[in-house]
Amino acid sequence: MAQDWRLFQGGDTEPHEVETWPTAPPWRRFGDDARRRDQQRPLPYLISDEDRDVVNMALHLHRPLLVTGRPGTGKSTLAHAIARELKLGEVLHWPVNSRSTLTEGLYSYDAVGRLREASLKRRADETAGGTGAAKTAESEPDIGDYLRLGALGTALLPADRPRVLLVDELDKGDVDLPNDLLTVFEEGEFEIPELARLGEGEAIRVQISGSRKKTGIPGGWVRCRVFPVVVITSNGEREFPPAFLRRCVRLDLKQPDEQQLQRIVTMHLGEEIGARAQELIADFVSRRNERELATDQLLNAVRLRSSGVRVDQDVLDKLFRSLNEVDA
Repeated sequence: MAQDWRLFQGGDTEPHEVETWPTAPPWRRFGDDARRRDQQRPLPYLISDEDRDVVNMALHLHRPLLVTGRPGTGKSTLAHAIARELKLGEVLHWPVNSRSTLTEGLYSYDAVGRLREASLKRRADETAGGTGAAKTAESEPDIGDYLRLGALGTALLPADRPRVLLVDELDKGDVDLPNDLLTVFEEGEFEIPELARLGEGEAIRVQISGSRKKTGIPGGWVRCRVFPVVVITSNGEREFPPAFLRRCVRLDLKQPDEQQLQRIVTMHLGEEIGARAQELIADFVSRRNERELATDQLLNAVRLRSSGVRVDQDVLDKLFRSLNEVDA
C-alpha cells in the first residue's frame, strides 16, 4: 500500500498535525456541506418499476408502508427519497429500540423539570416578599414549555399535506409495540392527558419534533387531516402480528445486482471512479453470495481506492467482513 495515506502510525511516532485532512465521502458529510450537496445534486433513488408501484399503492391508500430487506438495500433511504421528490419537507425520524414505547413516539412530558422550576419560582417569590394565591399562580411554569411532540405525534398534526415519518427498525422494539400502533394508525389521532385535564380553554402551545417551533394543541387532542406518509423499516429479526400486517402495504427490497451496484457507485462517486470500479464490484458480488454484506461496504472500498490506497486482498478481507461475523 502507499505509505502516505496512513495518518496514524502508532509506536513512538512524534505527535504531528495533519496539514490536509482527508475529504469526507459524499455520504459522510454533515452540516452545511451535506445541505449544499443535496441542493446542488440530490442523489436519485434507484427502484424497480414493481417496487415503485407498491410505494404508490401505499400513498393512494393512505396506509403505512412496511419495508423489509437486508441491510444496505435502501429501506431508510426510501423515506427520504419520497419526501424529496414530493416536496413534503424534512423526514420525521423515529429510531426504534427495545425500550421504545408508543408514548415516546407521540410526546414526552418533563414533569420533574416543571416541578423543579415551579419550586425555584416560589422560593424566589418568597425571598422577594410575595405571598398569596395570585403569586402562587404566577409561579406555575407554562406546561407547554415541558411538553414536546415526538416524531409520530408531529406527523399527526393537522395539515393540508402529509409529513413523511420514518419508523426505523420496528422489529427491534417491544413485541407489543406494533399492536400499540394500530389504534393510532387507524384513528389518526391521540390524546395528551396532561393537556386534556386542563379543559377546553386556550390551545396550549408545545414544541414539535425536529424543530424549535411550537404549535397549539386544543383540548389536549392531536387529530390529523391527512394521514402521514409512514415508512416502517424492518430487518426481519421477528414476525409482526397479522392484525398489524393487514393494515400495512408491504414491500420487500431485494439486494442490488451488479448492474445496479455500478449505477450506485457512479451516482455517489462519479463516472470516472465508477468506470474503474467494475473489478471491485464483481469481487463484492462474488463474496456477497457467500456472506452477509451491505452496499456501504462496497462504497467504502471504492472510495478508499480512489483516495490513493492500494486496495489489495488483505484490505478487502477487512472491508468485506460479513455482517454476521462474530469476533473470536
